Amino acid sequence: MITVDTHIHTHFSHGKASVREMYDAARNKGMTVFGFSEHSPRPAGFDYPTDYKEKLTAAWPTYIAEVSALKANQDGITVLLGIEMDWTVGQDAYIREKLAADPFDYVIAGIHFLETWGFDFKPEDWSGWTQEECFRRYEQFFGTMGDMARTGLFDIVAHPDIIKIFSVDTFRTWMATHPAREAVRAALQAVKNAGMAMEVSSAGLRKLCREIYPGPFFMETASDIGLPISFGSDAHTTASVGFAFDELAQYARTYGYTESVYFRNRTMHTQQF
Repeated sequence: MITVDTHIHTHFSHGKASVREMYDAARNKGMTVFGFSEHSPRPAGFDYPTDYKEKLTAAWPTYIAEVSALKANQDGITVLLGIEMDWTVGQDAYIREKLAADPFDYVIAGIHFLETWGFDFKPEDWSGWTQEECFRRYEQFFGTMGDMARTGLFDIVAHPDIIKIFSVDTFRTWMATHPAREAVRAALQAVKNAGMAMEVSSAGLRKLCREIYPGPFFMETASDIGLPISFGSDAHTTASVGFAFDELAQYARTYGYTESVYFRNRTMHTQQF
C-alpha cells in the first residue's frame, strides 16, 4: 500500500480545496507522509492565457504559514513543505532566489513550458501540428529535462511524459523510434546523475491521455539505470488525494520496484510499498 503522496495543490493556485482540507483528506485516506507541493510563482513572460499566477504570488506567504503550522503540529502524519517549481528556460537566477526564500523539504521540477509556451493548457494548441512538428516538441521537452536536471536544483521530476497529454497517439508513434528512446534515456540518466527521483503519477489517468505518467519505456529505463521513484497524485481536489495508488503500486512492481522515495530536509528517504 502506498501511503506517501508528495504532489498536491490547493486553492492558492488552481486547486479546489484549502491546505487543511487537503490534509484532512490525506488522513482519511491513510497517508503517513503528505507533502504540499504548490506551484511556484513564475517570472514575467511565462504565462497561460488564463492564469492563477497573480493570485498565487500574492497569497504565497499565507500558503507557507499554513503548511508550516501543520508541520509544527503533526498528528500522525509527517507533513512536508515542498514546491513544484516551474522550470523556466533562462531563469536560473529567479529559480535559485525563490528556492532560497523558504525552508523546502523537497523541490519538484515541473516542466510545463517549452521556452515561453505553456504546452499543457488546451488540446487545441496541438491540433494543428503535423507529426514532424510534434516530434520536434517532444525532443525539445526531453532536452529541456536534461538541462533542468544538470542544474542540481531539484529533487523530483514530475509527470515525466506530460508532453503526451494532448497528443498521446502521436507520442506513442514517436516513442517507437530509436531517436525517441535515446532522448528519453539521456534525460532520465541526467535525472539519475543529479540524485533525483522520477515521479510515478496517477494524474495522467484523469487527463485526456488516460495513461499513468510515465509510460512503460520510462519505467523500464528507470529500473535499468537504478533511478528511484516517488509517488504523486497531483491532486487538485480532496477526492484526488492518493488517487489510484493501488494501480500505481501494481504498475511499479511490474518493473521490479518495491520501494519509493520521498525527501525531507532535501534528503532522500525510502519506504516500502
